[in-house]
Amino acid sequence: MRILITGGAGFIGSHLCDRLLSDGHEVICLDNFFTGSKNNITHHIGNSRFELIRHDIIQPILLEIDQIYHFACPASPVHYQYNPVKTTKTSVMGTINMLGLAKRVNARVMLASTSEVYGDPKVHPQTEAYWGHVNPIGSRSCYDEGKRVAETLMMDYHRQNKVDVKIIRIFNTYGPRMALNDGRVVSNFIVQALKNKPITIYGDGQQTRSFQYVTDLVEGSVKMMNINNFVGPVNLGNPDEFTIKELAEMVVDLTGSASSIKYLPLPQDDPVQRQPDISLAGKKLKWTPVIKLKDGLEKTIDYFEMLLKNSNIKDYV
Repeated sequence: MRILITGGAGFIGSHLCDRLLSDGHEVICLDNFFTGSKNNITHHIGNSRFELIRHDIIQPILLEIDQIYHFACPASPVHYQYNPVKTTKTSVMGTINMLGLAKRVNARVMLASTSEVYGDPKVHPQTEAYWGHVNPIGSRSCYDEGKRVAETLMMDYHRQNKVDVKIIRIFNTYGPRMALNDGRVVSNFIVQALKNKPITIYGDGQQTRSFQYVTDLVEGSVKMMNINNFVGPVNLGNPDEFTIKELAEMVVDLTGSASSIKYLPLPQDDPVQRQPDISLAGKKLKWTPVIKLKDGLEKTIDYFEMLLKNSNIKDYV
């Protein structure tokens, strides 16, 4: 098939490019390189089945494709709060443009939504039936509410225009190709540990997260895209739950770091608990994550060690 990946040069998008090309498809990678990097996809340059287009999905684009993996949007607070209006535009206008394209060429389109639609949840673990607890006027709401509106648009295009849509809700994902300055907890902790700097924990470190390795997410995404008669939304995440303090201690142990732990105030609207209920994904997609946190962290640490050795930038994180 001929497949479009928006945000294809990003952390997750580039792993999707790898997978879909290895499966024999033609891949068009669309990215404006705000958070994506050409380094993530340079190994595909010269492949006759790979095409790279620099484009911002806030602007419409006309392409002939069979499927759209719509992953374009900054996903870490550092990046999505840098220009919150642009973040909301990316989720809303970008999704409208991708849905319009899918309608025009009769393509199937998948939205990479997020566990952030659940906000600071009052239900634990979170099922797809939970409507969430989101602050609509907070500093994180450009991302949270942007994705919630994107889901609304997907369902309305599906009901009104019979567009073939899919919605996945992605929980915390980590792995190689995260940016040095990503700002998310796994990359922050690893870079700080490798530099023997204090590990910065916001709050008391007892808040929990569930971390899935990127190849598990890619597998779930491909399964979801290619199943019929199921729109979603469906949670894709690893249900193994860890406190942030446990994560910090594991990273220090795996890196052999001399880092101490430094506690800072908790940011506004930071969720206390985040854990996916993935029973629907198991039932519908026959999917469950297979990479344990320790194994995934080891691969990610190796990547960041290589990145820091080859980087001229002295002081990230």
